[in-house]
Amino acid sequence: MPAPLSIVIPTLNAAADLPLCLESLMPGLEASLIREVIISDGGSGDATLAIAGAMGARKVTGAKGRGAQLAAGAAEARGDWLLFLHADTALSREWTERVGDHIDQRPDKAAWFELKFRSDARAARGLEKRANRRARMLGLPYGDQGLLISRRLYDEIGGYADVPLMEDVMIVRAIGKRRLVQLAAEARTSAAKYERDGWHRRSLRNAVLLTRFLLGADPRRLAEAYT
Repeated sequence: MPAPLSIVIPTLNAAADLPLCLESLMPGLEASLIREVIISDGGSGDATLAIAGAMGARKVTGAKGRGAQLAAGAAEARGDWLLFLHADTALSREWTERVGDHIDQRPDKAAWFELKFRSDARAARGLEKRANRRARMLGLPYGDQGLLISRRLYDEIGGYADVPLMEDVMIVRAIGKRRLVQLAAEARTSAAKYERDGWHRRSLRNAVLLTRFLLGADPRRLAEAYT
C-alpha cells in the first residue's frame, strides 16, 4: 500500500528557508508516511527549484499566487492525505507520530500545528500565544501553522481558492471549527518579516487585514497592502 501523505509546499524565491523545511520532513520519510513532496513554484529566480530537485521533491510550476500554487500542488498530489506547509516553516521532530495518529484515529477531521517562531524575542512568545489561542477558540489557524486534511474532505470543500491573500482563512472557514483539531507538534516558522517590520507593527497590520477580510473586503485589494 502506498504511503498516505502528500506534502505540498508553495514557493517563490524560497532558497534561504527551503532546506530547513525539507530537512524537517525526513522523519516522515523514515517512517514511510510520506508518499511525495510537491514544490509548487510561482516563478522563482533563485536556487529554489534546484534545491527541491536535489532533495527529491516533485516540481510543479505555474502562476504566482499562494492560493493558486496550493491548488496546483494539490491537483498533482496522489496521497489520500494532504499536508500543506509554507517553505519558511520547519516541523518539530514528533510531527510524524502526531500526523500518523491523526490519520488513523480522526480521518474525518483536519488539523494544524502549534505555532512557534524561530526567534528569541519576547514579543515572539506573546504573538505565539495569541495565535494559538485564536486557532483553538475561533478555528482560524494561520497558514504558517500548516494544514493536514484528507483528500476526501479537501475535495468536499472545494480546495484552495485562487486568491493572492487570505487563502488560509478561506479554507479553514470552509472546513469549520468542529472539523479542525490541533496536533501536539510545532510549526517552527521564520520570524524574518516581524523582525524587519517590528513585532507589534507587523502583527497589528495583519490583524487589520484579517478584520477587513472578515468584514467583506476583496482579498485582491488586501494583497496590495501586504508584503
